[in-house]
Amino acid sequence: MGKAARSTILELDLSPRACGGANTEKRAVLEKTTAILTEARAFFLDFLLAHNEKLTEKVVYFSEKHQELRERLLTAEELRSWLEQCTVSTKAHPSVPSAWDFKARFPGMPTHARRAAMKEAIGNARGYLTARSTWQKSGKKKGKPGLPGAADHPTFYQGAFELELEDAKIHDRFVRLKVYDGTKWDWMNYPVKCSRHIESRMKEQDWKRQSPTLVLRGRGAALHFPQAKEVQAARVVERKLEPHLVTVGVDLNVKNLAVVTVRRDEQILETVFIRDHGLDQARYRHLKKIAKKQWQTGKPIKGECSNQDLWRHVRRTNEDAARHLSPVRSRPSVRSTPAASSSLSGCARSSRRADRSPGA
Repeated sequence: MGKAARSTILELDLSPRACGGANTEKRAVLEKTTAILTEARAFFLDFLLAHNEKLTEKVVYFSEKHQELRERLLTAEELRSWLEQCTVSTKAHPSVPSAWDFKARFPGMPTHARRAAMKEAIGNARGYLTARSTWQKSGKKKGKPGLPGAADHPTFYQGAFELELEDAKIHDRFVRLKVYDGTKWDWMNYPVKCSRHIESRMKEQDWKRQSPTLVLRGRGAALHFPQAKEVQAARVVERKLEPHLVTVGVDLNVKNLAVVTVRRDEQILETVFIRDHGLDQARYRHLKKIAKKQWQTGKPIKGECSNQDLWRHVRRTNEDAARHLSPVRSRPSVRSTPAASSSLSGCARSSRRADRSPGA
């Protein structure tokens, strides 16, 4: 048994109001919501790092599987309950330190937004402490992990968004989001760019829809809906024993970007040539330009980002190449085995290796 994952992107219509899009104030509200959630995440992150001994605290429990007492770290739910007791004043625990009074700092923030910030801060803090512990054990002087950042795309959990695709026409659909307008939290309707393809992906019963993430880039905005489903997959050892096993071979950067060969019973079912159309050369020229600029600048300053426009162009080029590879997976012979999908995914990822070149 395995799990497959994908993401369905639902773009918000931020075109001019006369064309049916949202007004400019609604776009500004999304930015304010992202900003205040980042501040809340930073608040909890600072508290957790100031009390990091709680993150490494262990409790004793009885293991049903091993029939003995064992130790484990506190779960994320237990940490969230402890975090609420220390920072959120309620009837059960009315007195909290004034320096860590969340309600005084963020009045009126809904419970779902607060708990989402807590959940993400706990994950970031634990990841940082684990990386720092690993670095300390290695004995290396370089490579010390930096403090975790609080900036992230906000996630709208249940109770913070409403989306109904069946009640209206395809081009007249809205999503309701609970957002922060600078003074209070309120519901707002945002028109979405829906299509029959997106509607069909959302309605597929095997794919379980999860909480969406709001992604703001430039002048655009979109909700990314993660979807997951359970898949039946045999073990690798069992698949190799199959008499008519379908194998996929991928040769990278041999006159072509990739050559995909599908075989069964020593017979070639199909060969697909994936050409880069000058991608490698264009990318190499941009990387040379980046290396030259960084050499002229001298030793980089810690925390400073240089050549951001060029790096963004290289990343967009890599993503575009990966998108051009995706139609190959829809061919029947290539789609006939799970190995094909993973091989082509690796082929797509190989186009991103340039991001690790000198000067990155």
